[in-house]
Amino acid sequence: MNNLSMAQEKLGSRQQLARISDPLAAHVAQALMPAVSRFVSTRFRGLDAVSKAGVGMSADAAGRGACATSWGPRSCRHWTVLLVVLFACRPAAAQTGFPFQDESLRYSVNWPSGLSLGEATFSAHHVSTGWGFEASLDAGIPGFSISDKFGASATTDLCSLEFVRNIGHGAKKTRERTTFDQRNATAHRVTVLPADGGITDFDIPPCARDALTFVYFMRREMGQGRVAPAQKLFFGAGYSVSLLYTGAVNIPVAGKQVVTDHLVASLKGPKADSSIEIFFARDAARTPLLIKIPVSVGTLSVELVR
Repeated sequence: MNNLSMAQEKLGSRQQLARISDPLAAHVAQALMPAVSRFVSTRFRGLDAVSKAGVGMSADAAGRGACATSWGPRSCRHWTVLLVVLFACRPAAAQTGFPFQDESLRYSVNWPSGLSLGEATFSAHHVSTGWGFEASLDAGIPGFSISDKFGASATTDLCSLEFVRNIGHGAKKTRERTTFDQRNATAHRVTVLPADGGITDFDIPPCARDALTFVYFMRREMGQGRVAPAQKLFFGAGYSVSLLYTGAVNIPVAGKQVVTDHLVASLKGPKADSSIEIFFARDAARTPLLIKIPVSVGTLSVELVR
């Protein structure tokens, strides 16, 4: 195979360049292809005599010889620029975590003293309608256990479609399901356990969100440099939530000080009137590293387990 054929094979076809993941890079590469083809077909003619390193001559020397003879200094500069442009058109490395990929996070729930109370998990995965979310809390003290599980589905815009709560606090068990009709701005909640829990229909605002979906909406907004606006979220009943960004705060993570974005979430509703502190990593996914929840005996810490 001659040098012209090899070069054309390496450069590839327009169809190959069109598969570059970055649309802007693909557009640039597509526009450059005609010029590249003309450049290669012109510059590679007669290159066989100087393209290979001779005996006692390094490849670098052979390359310099080619520039000095068939191509000339200006052509070499053009070729260097071309290589830089094509290198820049490579697809960018994939981002990790939500909303770029499916994600699973595990947290340790600790007493104010530092002793472990249990653990919590959060997961996000793509589904046909958009996103599916799950969360669980398994904790307890001697004689009293907590086993809560939550599930939610939402559109790609993170508007809720369904929210399920399975609550287990000691001997008390509750199970309910809320479906959201975003088009008609209504929601339908059914309490499955206890059996006589009842049915409730209520109005919802545009793109209403359950509490679990709101957690991921909040992260997505942070990743785009915004604080999620105050709104009403649904956790059985409706709760008003507002967020305050206080700035950068250092916290210890795995024995090292890490700079985080600190947010205070104020929550008000039938069974809540409190503020929760959230410390987000400065990664693209805005991963929550630490959550502080006030309780009657102090402040519980929910810490990410790496």
